[in-house]
Amino acid sequence: MTVRRAVRGAALAQLAVLAGLLAGCSQPAEGDGAKPSASATGAAGSAGSGKGDDVAASGGSVGAAGSACELPVAFDTAKNWKAQAIETGTGTGTGTGEGGDEVAAELAEALLHQGPFTAACEIDAKPAGNIGFIRVWTGEAGAEARDARALLKEFVKAEGDTSKAKYSDFTSDSEVSGAEVEYLYTSEALEETKKERAFLTVTADGPVVVHLGGLDTGEHEDMLPAYELARRTLRAT
Repeated sequence: MTVRRAVRGAALAQLAVLAGLLAGCSQPAEGDGAKPSASATGAAGSAGSGKGDDVAASGGSVGAAGSACELPVAFDTAKNWKAQAIETGTGTGTGTGEGGDEVAAELAEALLHQGPFTAACEIDAKPAGNIGFIRVWTGEAGAEARDARALLKEFVKAEGDTSKAKYSDFTSDSEVSGAEVEYLYTSEALEETKKERAFLTVTADGPVVVHLGGLDTGEHEDMLPAYELARRTLRAT
């Protein structure tokens, strides 16, 4: 577990540095048509949870057959966010050869799996002006009898150094229900603590987690309208 967390932390640190450099190059100057935050541009009502968070304007959807990511559930994605399916094939080496193969295999494991969940879809906020992703994780079928909150606790625990988790229940506009969590994650590599949140629903094909992180807490909060849109529009496929 220690090795895996170290690998995950190093990988996230490298991604964060790269994302910061890209953001610095792409952000317009103040007063020169700078893009306001997602919460200012995408407000379209209140979230189904009753927390009062803004909901982003829809720019498409994922989950249904023929969409960028085919999933056991579907939901709307915010305008300008770009969805892409995550390939989980074993093309990173066997781990029995050179050290580089072992590191690559460990890196793939850290990035593609979190506890009993496997990464399935990544929805990138950079085209909309933020640094972060909504990621969808899926679990094995057969968990129908498991409690959604218990499964979500497994997901949070597997992330590593988390704290102050607050769990609640939710129901989408399409009457899909599940559990939600808000928590803090501390990255040893970045030496920073930031907000994250996720919701989970259990389907006949297994549990599905929709997770929102972000480069830091500021980015996380700017991207909340897109997360609220996903939760509010969650529906079965």
